[in-house]
Amino acid sequence: MTYSAFSLLREALRNHTGWKPAWRSPKPRAEYDVIIIGGGGHGLATAYYLAKNHNVGRIAVLEKGWLGGGNTGRNTTVIRSNYFYPESVALYELSMKLYEGLSRDLNYNVMFSQRGMLILAHSQPEMEIAARTVNAMRLNGVDADLLGPEDVRKRAPVLNFRDDARYPIHGAVFQGRAGTGRHDAVAWGYARGADQRGVDIIQNCEVLDVIVEGGVCKGVETSKGTIRAGRIGAAVAGHSSALAQMAGVSLPIQSYALQAFVSEPLKPVIDTVAFSPSAGTYFSQSDKGGLVIGGGLDRVPSYGQRGNLPMQEAVLSGLIEMAPAVAKVKLLRHWAGIVDVTPDSSPVIGPSGVDGLFLNCGWGTGGFKAIPAGGYLFAHLLATGTHHAISRPFDLDRFRSGYLVDEGAASGIAH
Repeated sequence: MTYSAFSLLREALRNHTGWKPAWRSPKPRAEYDVIIIGGGGHGLATAYYLAKNHNVGRIAVLEKGWLGGGNTGRNTTVIRSNYFYPESVALYELSMKLYEGLSRDLNYNVMFSQRGMLILAHSQPEMEIAARTVNAMRLNGVDADLLGPEDVRKRAPVLNFRDDARYPIHGAVFQGRAGTGRHDAVAWGYARGADQRGVDIIQNCEVLDVIVEGGVCKGVETSKGTIRAGRIGAAVAGHSSALAQMAGVSLPIQSYALQAFVSEPLKPVIDTVAFSPSAGTYFSQSDKGGLVIGGGLDRVPSYGQRGNLPMQEAVLSGLIEMAPAVAKVKLLRHWAGIVDVTPDSSPVIGPSGVDGLFLNCGWGTGGFKAIPAGGYLFAHLLATGTHHAISRPFDLDRFRSGYLVDEGAASGIAH
């Protein structure tokens, strides 16, 4: 929906009381064709593509809180496809391409800014790995450049190029199509698009149990009553193992807090995303001027959406090593998302082992960047009962076969 200048002025003069909600708040029906548990980015994108691409009629998204209130609203909004293995590149490059057309597709500005991303190398051996990474990315059809120190300085002069730097910058891997998006806008855009196609988005509806009859998942018990469906899709990120346990499924997943920070607004100091694996920190600058800062996992399994002081110190000291000029900048806020990490740091897309229950989980630190692809592929699985070629390598059966897709380094998670 678009609004004229007159309608915008009219609503301003009547205290914005006439706006229509972007999506409905319906009461749940007793039965649907598909239920999607989780109203974050992946759940909403799945519902959107189910309705748009597969013409599935009766779809419900069940969210225990508010839309995008979990990891979708608790991340650093980086979007990239600079992974190493062909299976991962196919997945994240699909997401990148969908992001590139997403604002047009949804008729909703998701504020995808392709400002590029630097992954810094701090020694000659790291430069050799960087060259290997660039070659792998190019062979897999993804844009990548190997930069020397002067090229890095031109792109990000705020970084630490001092002679006494603890982590001297020897160069970087640069992906120019990478960037950042607006997390709320992604969730809202998919929610509005799904609602316009008849999807029931039901907030404040907590799933209390999974109904399994004769070995087949038939529905869910919720805080708003029993709801049945032919197929159930779970996209609940850090709580995936807890939900799967309701159906008697044990997942190879650990949940951890991943912290992030936003600083006070500054004048522009960096127009790309910079990541130092050695310092364990990455940062970018938002359109409002704040530095958006992230780092490694807090390696204490937890469902608490908060961090701890030692990890805060590690991330922020890494930032100061990367860019000493920002040492005295004040922080405005801090939060944590709960990420679900698999042994190979790659996601799980596929059947759960219980007929009728399907999983979209295990994204670890890569959930936001993968929202469009995760929804697109999960919708295909729920609609057809079979894998898309891109999702097939990420089935749970890889943990039995041993054919893992180990992306610990590319995901920023070191085992």
